[in-house]
Amino acid sequence: MIWQTSRFQIDLDQPRVMGIVNVTPDSFSDGGKYFSEGSGLRAAFGHCEQLIRDGADMLDIGGESSRPGALPLPLDEELARVLPVVRHAVRLGVPVSVDTYKPQVMAAMLDLGADIVNDIWALRQPGALEVVAQHPACGVCLMHMHREPQTMQAVPMEGDVVPAVLAFLKDQATTLEALGIGRTRIVLDPGIGFGKAVEQNFSLLARQRELLAAGYPLLVGWSRKSSLAAVSSTSLASVTQLDVADRMVPSVAAALLAVDRGARIVRVHDVRETVQALKVWTAAR
Repeated sequence: MIWQTSRFQIDLDQPRVMGIVNVTPDSFSDGGKYFSEGSGLRAAFGHCEQLIRDGADMLDIGGESSRPGALPLPLDEELARVLPVVRHAVRLGVPVSVDTYKPQVMAAMLDLGADIVNDIWALRQPGALEVVAQHPACGVCLMHMHREPQTMQAVPMEGDVVPAVLAFLKDQATTLEALGIGRTRIVLDPGIGFGKAVEQNFSLLARQRELLAAGYPLLVGWSRKSSLAAVSSTSLASVTQLDVADRMVPSVAAALLAVDRGARIVRVHDVRETVQALKVWTAAR
């Protein structure tokens, strides 16, 4: 199984780890940690390099937070955040993904050498499909999101989410193929936490193999999500007050379960620990 991207054909016969690089001041997990205009983004550059040393197979760089309630970021500000980091990352020898829904950012980063577009809107924003169609080799990740970041958790989905997520992702992938975008370029993401309640997120994990019926590789992102804190907290603190560092072990556990249920890529913050756990999983198989 191959994921075709701009510069790389990624072998998905073994699970791959996508390391998260948030170049934002307000992401729920590490907002501001790798964002510093005054330092010339040296922290973000160093983080990219560290994730690769830790074993990341690819990097996912994002300049706009998609946490619940996040406000849209102006185009020029997103470009200013991600452009220098992507320019640095494409020299590091691994596939580079850009986490954006704006077609202008997609085009600019692909022209700069990025390999993958990772879109929480699944290319539903005007012009996004055309950008991907005009870059005939880039990889694409289509994610399911209920509503939009401003409202997705205020009014989450109702009922059984598994068939709804599957139908949406199949429809979006079919649309891409109709435009001549080869299926080897496409992976799907069920969008853990994006407009789903805790129980619904875990139903997507428990029944994840049903999503494989779409016929595309799955990319799954459980890393540090509040649903993990909701089921693993041993204190009376609210989920929002829990230190995200306390979610590392649950995040690794969820990544392993996702891989065991057929995911081919896991998107994570804690790369080193996830890579170590996957080595144990591989040895056991």
